[in-house]
Amino acid sequence: MAQRFDGRTVVVTGASGGIGEGIARRFTAEGANVVLAARRKDKLDALAAELGPNRMLSVVTDVTKQEDMQAMIQAGVARFGGIDVLVSNAGTAVVKDFEETTLEDWRHTMNTDVESCYFGAQAALPYLKRSRGSIIQIASASGLGGDRRLTAYNAAKGAVVNFTRGLAFDLGQHGIRVNAVAPALTIDDERAPQFQELIDRFNQRRALAGYSTPADIAGAVTFLASDDARFITGTVLPVDGGITAASGQPSLF
Repeated sequence: MAQRFDGRTVVVTGASGGIGEGIARRFTAEGANVVLAARRKDKLDALAAELGPNRMLSVVTDVTKQEDMQAMIQAGVARFGGIDVLVSNAGTAVVKDFEETTLEDWRHTMNTDVESCYFGAQAALPYLKRSRGSIIQIASASGLGGDRRLTAYNAAKGAVVNFTRGLAFDLGQHGIRVNAVAPALTIDDERAPQFQELIDRFNQRRALAGYSTPADIAGAVTFLASDDARFITGTVLPVDGGITAASGQPSLF
């Protein structure tokens, strides 16, 4: 695999599993030092040990707390000397009818999905200026359209989408690129059989049958973070098998 990130330092939030773990694995394979941030110390430490402790730093982080995010970034800088890429991946979703969605549900979703991106960008900015680095935010197909019983999540990921666009303009003057990836249903191969019914329902709406894996999302993220995408900023790249390409109409024939 190409070593596009040899000697560079990447921060990944929500790195203890799923998409975040897949992203961390891909950056490691391409030569990066990786700061792994999440709340689960056991999972972070296990992943760091597997991927190589000399190039990994696991930092227990509550992404909804600004002081935690600042401390995590500072720990990464102290260990590796700077920050080249910030991947804001941590997120959550509340699945409820709107009338059942409490203020606590709403605020928790906004804090986890949106404020964490703000906290990360603010904390990493001085170091990204020095490296003329890159921010990748994990949005969602749910940030590009509405869903039943996901109003808080739709609002939060929609905010991430437009935060990405606005931030690209504010930070472009510093040579910092800001992009987002918008997955839909993403499942690792081992768990796919458990979700076959859900996959089949998604496939009724996809242009491509199947499902995306964390590795698929990681491929898009590393592309956008790499020099191969040096003139791409402010974009939101769907990795969804074509779900967001649909008109929304049922099959007519």
